[in-house]
Amino acid sequence: MKMSELKSGDKAVVVSVKQGTEVTRRLADMGVTNGAEFKVVRKAPMGDPMEIKIDRFLMALRLEEADRIEVELISRGKKAAAVKKNG
Repeated sequence: MKMSELKSGDKAVVVSVKQGTEVTRRLADMGVTNGAEFKVVRKAPMGDPMEIKIDRFLMALRLEEADRIEVELISRGKKAAAVKKNG
């Protein structure tokens, strides 16, 4: 799944990052690399941007950037799980 599809509170691990842009290189410099675990802290009301916590670093990503990152879900956040259960 894409990072942009995650909800607030979700935890995931980076599977791959599409190469080819300067942003990709800067993301790697900030720790967004294959195997890196992170948590979605929050998403803006319209979903863009989203804030993630990777190690001890908070980072805001535009959905355009998050669409380029493939992830594997580790666990759903409490809010996302409650919505899925009730909805």
